[in-house]
Amino acid sequence: MLLVAAIQPARGQPPSRALLDQYCVTCHNERLVRGEGAAPTALVGQLRAVGLTLDTLDLARVGQNAETWEKVVRKLRAGIMPPTGRPRPDDALRDQFLARLEGELDAAWAARSALPRTAVFHRLNRAEYANVVRDLLALDVDVAALLPPDDASYGFDNIADALGVSPLLMERYLSAARNISRLAVGSSAITPAIETYLVPTVLTQDDHIEGLPLGTRGGIAIRHHFPLDGEYVLQIRLLRTVVDTIRGLAESHQIEVSVDGERVTLFTIGGDPEAPDAGDPESDDEAARRAARESALAYSMTADAALEVRFPVRAGPRTVAVAFLKKTAAQAGGVLQPLLRSYIDPVDIGGQPHIRSVAIGGPYDVTGPGDTPSRRHIFVCRPAELDDELPCATRIIGTLARRAYRRPVTDADMERLLEFYQIGRRDGSFEDGIGRAVQRMLVSPAFLFRVERDPVDAAPDTVHPLGDLELASRLSFFLWSSIPDDDLLDLAERGALGDPVVLEQQVRRMLRDARSHAFVTNFGGQWLYLRNLASATPDPIQFPDFNENLRDAMRRETELFFEDVIREDRSVREFLTSNTTFLNERLARHYGIPNVYGSHFRPVTLPDGRRGGILGHASLLMATSYANRTSPVLRGKWILENIIGVPPPPPPPDVPELEEETGDGAVLSMRDRMVQHRENPSCAVCHARMDPLGLSLENFDAVGRWRTLSEADTPIDASGALPDGTTFEGPEGLRQALAARSEEFITTFTEKLLTYAVGRGVELADAPVVRQITRRAADSDYRFSSLIMGVVESAPFQMRRSQP
Repeated sequence: MLLVAAIQPARGQPPSRALLDQYCVTCHNERLVRGEGAAPTALVGQLRAVGLTLDTLDLARVGQNAETWEKVVRKLRAGIMPPTGRPRPDDALRDQFLARLEGELDAAWAARSALPRTAVFHRLNRAEYANVVRDLLALDVDVAALLPPDDASYGFDNIADALGVSPLLMERYLSAARNISRLAVGSSAITPAIETYLVPTVLTQDDHIEGLPLGTRGGIAIRHHFPLDGEYVLQIRLLRTVVDTIRGLAESHQIEVSVDGERVTLFTIGGDPEAPDAGDPESDDEAARRAARESALAYSMTADAALEVRFPVRAGPRTVAVAFLKKTAAQAGGVLQPLLRSYIDPVDIGGQPHIRSVAIGGPYDVTGPGDTPSRRHIFVCRPAELDDELPCATRIIGTLARRAYRRPVTDADMERLLEFYQIGRRDGSFEDGIGRAVQRMLVSPAFLFRVERDPVDAAPDTVHPLGDLELASRLSFFLWSSIPDDDLLDLAERGALGDPVVLEQQVRRMLRDARSHAFVTNFGGQWLYLRNLASATPDPIQFPDFNENLRDAMRRETELFFEDVIREDRSVREFLTSNTTFLNERLARHYGIPNVYGSHFRPVTLPDGRRGGILGHASLLMATSYANRTSPVLRGKWILENIIGVPPPPPPPDVPELEEETGDGAVLSMRDRMVQHRENPSCAVCHARMDPLGLSLENFDAVGRWRTLSEADTPIDASGALPDGTTFEGPEGLRQALAARSEEFITTFTEKLLTYAVGRGVELADAPVVRQITRRAADSDYRFSSLIMGVVESAPFQMRRSQP
C-alpha cells in the first residue's frame, strides 16, 4: 500500500506523564523559565532562550502542540535531553515513552492532512541543465562555462525556493541556448575558437595517469567536442619555473598526441639533438661556454614553441590524449626524492618536464557538419525534397519537444517552435531552421522549469495527487538529475505509474541505469562534501606529499563506495560500518595499506577498524579541515547534522580565533585549544556537543593521513562522547557507538533523501512520513532500495498541496 494514504498508526496507551515529570519538567517549567526557583543562572538563561515549558502541555491532546512534541522526540532520540550529568531514564523506559508519543503524533498529523506545500515552479539547476542537454541532444557541454553556480539551501542546490531567476541569468540562458543549438546541429555559423585545458600544477606526472594510454606518464586526457569536420590546431605548453624556464630538458623526452587512441604526432624535446648547436659547454673557450649557456637558457624558455600540430578531425566528441612516452627505469631522469608529489622547485630546472596546458583551436578548412551523435539523435528524418521539409521538421521538433517539456506537445507549443524554424529556414538551410527551433526550445519556461500546476477543480489549500507526468519528472530528476526517458514517459502518458508494481519496476530499472551515477555526484557529492574537495588547498609546507592525483583518488574512492551501495543494494548502515573501500596505489600509500599497485581502483578489505565507513574516507576528513590544521568543530558539526540529525545553531558573530600557543610560547594540542575555547559560556553550549565528536577523529590529520602525535608533539587523546554521554575511544570507537544507535543515522539519511527528492526542506509535519519509511525499511535491514522506494511512495513525493 502506498504511503500517499493518510498514515494510521497502531495506537496503544497514551504516553506516560511520569517520565516527563521526573526527567523533563524539573527544568522545563514555567517557574524556571521566568527565572524563579533554585537553578544555576546559566541554566536559567538557556531555558529562557529556549522558552520550552512542558508542565503546561497536555499529553492527552498531543495534536494541539504537535510541533513542540516533535522537537521533544528529536531531542530524546538523540540523547541530547536530559543534558549530560542530569538524571536520565533507562533506554527501555525512554523507548516505550517515545513509541507511544510518536504514535499519538502520527495520528495527530494524519488528522490534520498536514502536507507542506511545494513550489509550483522548480528551475533546473546547473547540473540538471547539463544532464538534460546530454539526454535530449546527445551533447556534453561544459555547464560551468555557460551558467553561474546555483544557491544551495538545506544542504542541496536543487531546492526550489533557492533557485531564483534574474535578468542576468536569463541572458546566460539565451547565450547558452545559442551555443548549444549550433553545436548540436553542426551549424555553418560556427567560427574558429580556441579552448584551453589546464593541467593542475600539483598533478604528479612522473607516472602513468588513469585514463591515458598505457606506456605513458603524466599528461592529460581531454573529452573535446569537435563541432564540424575540418582541421584543428593543437598546441602544448610545458610547466615553467618562476623564472620562465622549462624544467627537465637535460635529457630528451617524447610527447605523444593521440585522438581516440590513434596517434596524431610524436614530439621530441630536450637533449642535445633538439637544442641549438652553440658549442661544447665543457670547452676551455670562455666565449664558447658562454654561448652554450645562453643558447641552453634560450632553449629552456622556448622549447615548447614548436609543440604545435594541425590535423584533420571528423566532427563529434573525441578523446584527445597528450602524454609523455614512459622511459624504462634505466632511462628515468627524475631526481631521487622521498615525496610522493613531483619534485617541483620554483627555480630548479631539474626533474622531468610536465604538461601545463593543451589548447585546441578550430575548425579551419571546414568540409561539412559531420556525422555526430547529436545530429544522429536530432535528425530522425531527412527531407528528400522541398515539400518534405515542413513535415520532417514537425516530426523532429515534436519528438524533441515532448522530451524537453516532459509531456505531450500541444498545438500551441508546435506553432511557436515552427515559427522559429521558419525564421531560421529563411535565413539559411533546413538544419539552420531546426537549430533555431532548438534554441527557442532551450529557453522555454516548459524546459527550464518543472511546473506542477494545481488541478482546475482543486479546492484551495487541499491535498491532491500529482499527475503521472509530474510524477515521472519528479522520479527522473530524483534518481538521474535529468528528464524521463521514453520508457518512463510512455508509461506516464498511459497513466500506468499509479500501479505500485509498475512504479517499483521503474525505480529499480532507473537505479541500475548508468544515469543513476548523477545521484552519486549530486546527492552524494553534497551530502558527503565531495564538491568541497576542489577548493581545498592543503598547506604545501605541512603536507608536501599532497598533490592533485591524491585529491582525485580521494573523491573517486567515496564515489565508488557510494555507487557500490546502490548497485549492490547494500544496507545503508554500511556507510557507518563497512570494512571495505576502493583504493588505487596512490591512495593506498596515503593510508599506509600495502600491496596495492597501479592507478586503477579495486575493492580492498581494510586491515583494521580505523577507516571503516565514510568517517575514515580522506575526502570527508579533508573537506572538514582547514588548510593547515584539522577542525574538530567542522567534523563534529558534520556528524551532528548528517549522522545524528541534530544540527547545532549558527555560530554567534565575532567568534574568537583559537589560541595556538600558551603564554610562554608552548604549542597547544587541538584538544587543549578547544578546552580553552569552551571556557567562553556562549561557545560552550554548542561546542560541548560538537567537540567530543570531532576530537575523536584527531588521529586523522588535515589531509586524512593517520598520525599518533598532536601539533604539540604529544600523544593524541582521541577519546570522545555522544550527545547522550556515551563515551568511546578514537575513530573505531566512534564508528561502533554510532552504529549501535544507527536508527538515528537512518532517520537522518531518510530526511536528506526526502529533502533532495522533493526540493524543499523537511518540516516537522514530515516526521510521520520519515518514521513510516524507516519502519518499513527495517524489514530489509535498511537496504538502499527500500529507503528510495519509501521516499518515492510517500505522500510528500506523490502529492502536493494546492495554493491557498
